[in-house]
Amino acid sequence: MERFTANVIEIIQHIPEGKVMTYGQIAKLAGSPRGARQVSRILHSMSRKYHLPWHRVINAQGEISIKNEELGAIQKLSLESEGVSFNSDGTIDLQKYQQMGPC
Repeated sequence: MERFTANVIEIIQHIPEGKVMTYGQIAKLAGSPRGARQVSRILHSMSRKYHLPWHRVINAQGEISIKNEELGAIQKLSLESEGVSFNSDGTIDLQKYQQMGPC
């Protein structure tokens, strides 16, 4: 496993309940500031195997990026069950819910 991939997995595993991180933020912390798309691929391919809290990863605008309507709804419900609230436009207040440093 590549070092970047291992770093991404570890970072995501340690996002606390009720907090979120962005794809770009995770990529930067894992050592590749331009690797946000790779973070998405890692989430897609390794979430089950590593029991990643995939629902805690959102885009830089505070939005759910999943295009699949059902999975997007599951992500939203999962975050709400952890106490994360959504603004009327469907975004998350990153100032309030974003995990800023390494977990």
